[in-house]
Amino acid sequence: MLKTILCEILEIEHPILQGGMAWVSRAELVYAVEKAGAFGFLTSAIFSPDELRKEIRKLKEIGGKNFGVNIYLLHPSVEEQIKVCIEERVKAISTGAGTPGKYIKELKEHGIKIFPVVSSVSLAKRLEKQGATCIIAEGMESGGHIGDVTTMCLVPQIVDAVSIPVVAAGGIADGRGLVSALSLGAVGIQMGTRFIASNEAPVHPSYKQEIINAMERDTVVTGASTGHPVRVIRNKLALEFLKKEKEGATLKELEALGVGSLRRAVEGDMEWGSLMAGQISGLIKDIKPVKNIIEDIIKEAEEIIEGLKRFKK
Repeated sequence: MLKTILCEILEIEHPILQGGMAWVSRAELVYAVEKAGAFGFLTSAIFSPDELRKEIRKLKEIGGKNFGVNIYLLHPSVEEQIKVCIEERVKAISTGAGTPGKYIKELKEHGIKIFPVVSSVSLAKRLEKQGATCIIAEGMESGGHIGDVTTMCLVPQIVDAVSIPVVAAGGIADGRGLVSALSLGAVGIQMGTRFIASNEAPVHPSYKQEIINAMERDTVVTGASTGHPVRVIRNKLALEFLKKEKEGATLKELEALGVGSLRRAVEGDMEWGSLMAGQISGLIKDIKPVKNIIEDIIKEAEEIIEGLKRFKK
């Protein structure tokens, strides 16, 4: 059985995390990931503190026990959301859109493990000093908000720069990706796009099918001019966004274009919804249960590792 220190830290069977995706990482998906022996993060981005508490309790009611919450640090009620996580005794928190430094001490005092998502070596080093449990090093191949360094380059540099465990994210969807991440020094992987294309993801079937239909060059990066680049599948909204950026549209104009766009995608608007997805979409060719996704990844990874051992002999 493929085990790493990540399995010990989170008390899971497989070294796989499901990322926190707004409108996607809801109770039903996170529970499916837990049942399959991996670890999922609920989204907080779309919830008020009270709504987040309700979603956490919904997850507990359907059987969830070992899960985390992804905290969007730009949320206007972020401090109240963190308080909810403490009161509800969640296992771990992952963070995005900033640094959780000022919250780490309190979270650790309550036994909560901290998994910041980072896209640079300098931030990883700072968060290690501040007490992070693990670093999630996310490359620019990923869907949604991205940095500017590829996973292949970012992960080993962060591994070399810190002494705490590192999880690789961005551009991973199968056993080959898991083995690659381990060879770079990571202790596991985090996936998002692969889990959108699952039976349990609470998104419109058309969104899942767009991922299946996508090829390796069908995602584009919008919002680069704003300093907050986002990777999405090309559609009318994405092309209009790129057009306006090229024409010098103001930040306010671009923000207005994007308001509510991810929710539209999740609800089935394939033209004017923001179809956040990674470049790995081109590798994903089926929609299946989360349990099968995880089992297939682990089986393939173990076969590759065993094959390498035989080759070495």
